[in-house]
This record gives sequence, C-alpha cells and structure tokens, in this order.
Amino acid sequence: MAAPARRSRPAWRFVFGLACGIAVLSVPLLAGAGPTSSSAMLQDLYGFDGMGSVLYVAAHPDDENTQLIAYLARGRRYRTAYLSLTRGDGGQNVLGPQFGDELGVIRTEELLAARRVDGGRQFFSRAVDFGFSKDYRETLRIWDKPEVLSDMVRVIREFRPDVVITRFSSVPGGTHGHHTASTVLAIEAFKLCGDPKAFPDQLQEGLTPWQPKRLLWNVGGFQSSGNATNLIRMDVGGKDSVSGESFAEIAAHSRSMHKTQGFGNFAGFGGGNGPRSESFELLDGEPATHDIMDGVDTTWSRVPGGAEIGKMADDVITKFDPQNPAASVPALLTIKKNLAGLAPDDPVVNEKRRQLDQLIQECLGLTVATTVPQAEVVPGETLDLHLTAAIRSDVVPVRWVAARCPAIGTEFAVGTDLSTHQAVSRDAMETLPADTPLSQPYWLREDHTAGMFRVDDPKLIGRPENPPVFALEQIFDVGGQTLIVPDEPVQVTANRVEGATRNLDVISPVSLKLASDVSLFAPKARRPVTVEVTAARPDTAGTLRLDAPAGWKAVPATQAFHLKAAGDKARFTFKVTAPPEPMVANLTAEAEVGGKSYDNERIVIDYPHIPLLLLQPPARLKAVCLNLAIRGHKVGYLPGAGDDVAQCLADMGYQVTTLTGDDLTANRLKAFDAVVIGVRAFNVRTDLVSHLPALFAYVEAGGNVIEQYNRPGRDLKTDQLTPYHLQLSNDRVTDETAPVTFLAPDHPVLNTPNKITSADFDGWIQERGIYYPDQWDDHFTPILACNDPGEAPLKGGLLVASYGKGHFVYTGLVFFRQLPAGVPGAYRLFANLVSLGK
Repeated sequence: MAAPARRSRPAWRFVFGLACGIAVLSVPLLAGAGPTSSSAMLQDLYGFDGMGSVLYVAAHPDDENTQLIAYLARGRRYRTAYLSLTRGDGGQNVLGPQFGDELGVIRTEELLAARRVDGGRQFFSRAVDFGFSKDYRETLRIWDKPEVLSDMVRVIREFRPDVVITRFSSVPGGTHGHHTASTVLAIEAFKLCGDPKAFPDQLQEGLTPWQPKRLLWNVGGFQSSGNATNLIRMDVGGKDSVSGESFAEIAAHSRSMHKTQGFGNFAGFGGGNGPRSESFELLDGEPATHDIMDGVDTTWSRVPGGAEIGKMADDVITKFDPQNPAASVPALLTIKKNLAGLAPDDPVVNEKRRQLDQLIQECLGLTVATTVPQAEVVPGETLDLHLTAAIRSDVVPVRWVAARCPAIGTEFAVGTDLSTHQAVSRDAMETLPADTPLSQPYWLREDHTAGMFRVDDPKLIGRPENPPVFALEQIFDVGGQTLIVPDEPVQVTANRVEGATRNLDVISPVSLKLASDVSLFAPKARRPVTVEVTAARPDTAGTLRLDAPAGWKAVPATQAFHLKAAGDKARFTFKVTAPPEPMVANLTAEAEVGGKSYDNERIVIDYPHIPLLLLQPPARLKAVCLNLAIRGHKVGYLPGAGDDVAQCLADMGYQVTTLTGDDLTANRLKAFDAVVIGVRAFNVRTDLVSHLPALFAYVEAGGNVIEQYNRPGRDLKTDQLTPYHLQLSNDRVTDETAPVTFLAPDHPVLNTPNKITSADFDGWIQERGIYYPDQWDDHFTPILACNDPGEAPLKGGLLVASYGKGHFVYTGLVFFRQLPAGVPGAYRLFANLVSLGK
C-alpha cells in the first residue's frame, strides 16, 4: 500500500473516554490471541534451533508427500516448505459448485490448513491448473515456461533451501503432464538459482543468488530411473517427540484438509508409528550416501559467529519447563541480544530473529488483539480500533510502548506497564486510505491467460495469500529490549463452526450482479440484460451503466439509483442490441458512487474448514452473438455431479425441467422433446439405474436422450448406460485445439438445424473430451474423430444410435465446460443433438 498524501490532522485519534481504561480480563478471552500451549512453544524452540531447510516441489494441492513434510518439519525440525506450482483450479469439488478460480482460492486455504498441521510452509507459482495434460511439453507451452521458471527461482532464492525434492519423475510416462513439468522445471531452476545472470531483476529487488546442495526425486512408489545404486533410503516413521503423535497420523490429518477433493475422512487412516521408508534419487548437485542432508550443516554453526547461539538455544530447550514457560524468557532475551548484530544481511537469520521474538511473546504469555465492529470496510471510511494487550507472567518488566501502522507511516504512543492477568485496552480511530484496493486474491486482480496468472507486484509472487489489509505493529519493551508483535484488525464473530474472528476486507459501497454469466443473441437482435445493485452502506446513491464494446449498443446509457438501507437491492434493465455479424464480447456493469467507479461482483465462500472467503471479481456478462436454430421446446434435465448445462439450455430458448429418478415414467417423459443427463450422473446418483428401462422405452417410442460422460471405475452404478452395448475407457483428448474430423458428414447431427463446420470447434477450452468409449455396438454411429498430438484418432467422443423411433446420444465431449464459457460452436452442436428427430 502506498503512503498517502500528507495529512492535515493527526493520523491516530483517541476516544478519550475509553482510551486509558484498564480492565481485569482473562487473557484467553482476547479475540484471536489465545495462549500458545507449552508443547507448541517447545516445538517452536526446536524450530528456532534447527537451521536445515528443505523445499518440496510438485504441481498441485494434494501432490505433496505429507508424511515426509511432517517428518522433516516436526521430526528433524528443518525449515520445510511445499512449492505447489498451481492452486488446483482445474480440479473437482465434491463439496459445492465452485470451480476454476473460485476452487483455486478454496484449495489454497486447504493447503495452508494442511501446513498448519504438518509444520510446513507454503509457496505457489503463477501457473494455472488448466486441466489434465498428457504431455509436459504442452504444459510448458500453456504455462509460459520462462515465467514459471522465474517463479521457482524466486522461491528458491527467497526460502534458501539446502535440498530441493521433487515429487515426480522428469521422464514422461503415464502421469499428468503437469507432474512431469514440475520436475523438468525444478531441474532447470536448480541450475539457475545460484547464477547472478539468471533473472537479474530479482536481484534488483533485494534477493540474492542461492545454490542448494542437491536436487532429489522422492521416488516413493514410483518407478526409479533404474540407477538403484544412486538411491538414498530414509526412514520417515516414528512419532513427534513433543506431541506424541506419529508422523503417519500427522500426515493423514494434514491430508484430510483437502476436503474439496474428497479427503475429509483421510484422518482416520494414519496408521501407527512404525517404520516407513522413503527413497530418493539424485537429479543434480552433490551426491549423498546415507541421508538427504549429507554434508549440510543443520546447526547454527553454519552462520559465522552463530555457534554460541546454537549452544544457548540447546540450553533453553534442555531447561524448558512446560509448567512455567516464562522461566525461559531471560535466556531468550540474552539470545536476542547476542543475535542482534549477527549476519544482518542473511534472510534466514532475519527470519530467525522474528521467530525468536514470537518465542519470547509465547513464553511470556503476551497476547495482543485489535478488533473492529465490522470486518468489511469501504475505502475512505473510519476504522474504530479497539486495541488490547495482556500478559500472563511478570518474570521481566513489560511495557506497551506504542502501536503503529507501517504502510501509512502512523504511530501513537501507549506508554503503559503491563501487569499479569490484566488486559490494557486503547480505542483509536484511523481512516482507511481512499485509494486502498478492494480485497481480491492478488493473483485474480487481473485477467489471466489459460496458463498463467498476472501479478503486477513481483514481491507478491510465491505468497500463498494477500498480506493484511491494514497491518499493525505493537511495540513493547521487554526487559530493556524492543519486541515488535505483528497484528491486524479482526472482527469477533460467533456464527462459524471454526474460528472466532474474521480478518478485514475492503469492499465497495455497492456490489453488482448480472442475471446470468452468458447471454445469447441472434445477429442484430435486441435483448434485455438485467443488473442487480446491492448496497453495502445506507443512503447510497449513484449511476449505473453497462459498458459494451464497439458493435454492441446498450440503452439507456445510464440509470440512477438510490438505496436507503444497507442490504437493499434494486434491479435495472438495459436493452442490448447485438452487431450484425456473429461475435463474442464482454459486457461489464459499472456503478459510479461518490465520483468513483466500481464494477465488482460479490461472492462469499463459506465452508467450516477454511476461513470465510470474499471474492470481488468484475461483474461481467459474456454476450454471444451467433446464428443458432433450435427444434423442440421442452427438455427434461437429470443433474449429475454438477454443471450449468440446464441453464445454458434455457438460454438457448428451451423450457427446462429438472427431473428425478422417480420422474422417469412413460407418462412423465412423453411431455419432453428430449432428456439430457448431466455429467457423471451414473457415478454420483443411485436413483437412476432402476428407471433405465423406462428411459429406454421413452427413446423407443420416439424420444431423444443425450447422455453426457460418465467415469469408468468402481463408483459407476451400472455398465448398461445405453440401450446397446458400450464400454467406457479413460481415453481423452486434452488438446482443446485438436483438429476434428467429421466421420459422418451427412449425419443430421452435423447438419440440422445448424450446419456444423470445423469453425464450430474453435475457441474450446481446457480439453475436447474425456472418458471416451472404446467399444460400442454397431447401432452407434461415430460422428467425430480427434486426437492429441502423436496419438491415434479417438472416435468415441460423439456416438448416435437410432433406437426404435427415437435416438440415443452418448458424448464424451465436455459440453459442461464449453457452454458456460460461451463457446458458440458448442451451443450450435448441442442444439443439433437436442433437435434430433424433430
């Protein structure tokens, strides 16, 4: 946050009636600042004493070896981190409807929750999880290889690991292209991170070259390259000597944080504390014989003048009294004094200084909290801050000196001595700068490509999440030394299962929402587009407009609104006219309030296992102008694992009715021109199989069924998915640009009512199709063929069979991705499927 212009008033204003009150308050009652347990303090002491560092590298959330991370972080007490190149944006979500960018934000928080369990730290690159890739070379092309490589070098230079470990082999095989690419890039990053000529812009920012000692592949259950003599084997079993938990139990608990991926019950499968062997193969750097850290000094002796620090830390650990942690404070203050002038330019030592300050705070039982009445604040508004500090031990004198906000250069003096078990509080008011950006994950502030997020501030690259909106520093004098405690304002809440506070979010005075994400237009057609305006503050007035690019017209130009109460909503309709030729455009809603423009939506994601998340992306509508003809009017939809195809059918002009298994009767089905089955319906639903005879009878009598893909495997509820034999496979076409061959160019599916051409397959996203059948009855006609580079054409992506008087369609094409994305050709082809026989 940039420093604001010079102010004409004091930066902090006290509410004098409350400013100096001292209340007797139990320390654990301080919001968000409960006492640290003695076992956690001891764990942190061991962490301060350990100087070894390991960085684990893989492609996605849940790729990491959680037992190895737990063993290294909590068993060996190394600085241990996981670099996930992506945030898992392309994965599935078993908990709810969030996919894409929203899912990536959730999975980021799940990784952070996992690291809090296993003791590791978390980093990311700017790479987007764009879905399954068979070829690492395709992955590197879509990701923008030089940029991801730069991010990896940046993380290595920042974290400074002694050893880097990859999860996957660099040899292409039967795994995800992202997996292979993560190791291919790690090998290159290992060679570049110590080179001052590589990415010199990072050095101008203050980073310095760093060369780890070795790069290893964590072979695990994977196939070694065959160089068995080069393998290092290490036992990562046993238990944490502080908590008593086995590393397997810690790992299982950590892995259970990946709840969107269905791992919520994983904590029950931790196993015991017996031995577990992990194997490592050298990829680059100095060979090792017995241990991954061979030749690495993991003590304070590696720092010039640091040997004495290590001895003093060892002594504190030996004498640590869990019943009286404060007894360690004098010794910790001595370490702090000796550490003050040691290696001032070493980022790891600087990190240890901050860690030591936290240890002193923990052992003293010093808790701080700053609360606000409302977690959501509009730029320019006043923050009513209630600051509190308390201490549980008087082993050394502690004085609350001051509080400051470094980002805007403000500070106010407190000047109060703390007494045990008495909370000292201060009330102050501060104005949030008017130019403060709205809260939004930093990697989503700009539009991104298919493979890379855009981040304008390079210092944010690698961070798992945004820095605090309004960071504070509480300054204390502890036994004659200055202790700085990081702090940030929070709202105390009582409506969540886990967590009693919510961090500050910067919001707009109004939020905007369009009625749909995609709207279809015929050339020159005029259609209504509705925007809903919601007030976040009372008495909010302004003007609303719909920004349309050249060729599109929205009237009226502006509409005024005035909302009296916070939470009030109003809907405004614009008449939008499409251009004369087919094209795709983004229409953005914008509101002007108080001379400032806002174009954001408001999306709240609330799951009990992660903090409440607020996203504020642009309020946009994808307007698709296309020549689209449909036949038939009524469509029944059987939802599957979750998609937006039903809404897309409604946008096309169909009357859509959601069906259950009990609706699959002859009398009910005869009302529909077609029935569409959602993706993976026979994987996730148990109410369909017994009603399939009725559905097949509907087709035989002249009906039309379009069944979208199902996944082969144990959760498939039946093998009889269609009236005729059909066998699923794991075949897929991941290249969304793969050329498409028409195998039956005269078939009605490619001609009626829309003439399908190769242009209709332009602009598809993520992939062509998945789980293609590899065997089918001769009654089926394969319509299309396509393939990934270097592979044989797959013909099972779109199969059509006549059955009695009707038609049965099975498709592995990923319409569920293309239709919500507004891909024109996907609408035209799907309309032809629905129109069969009409």
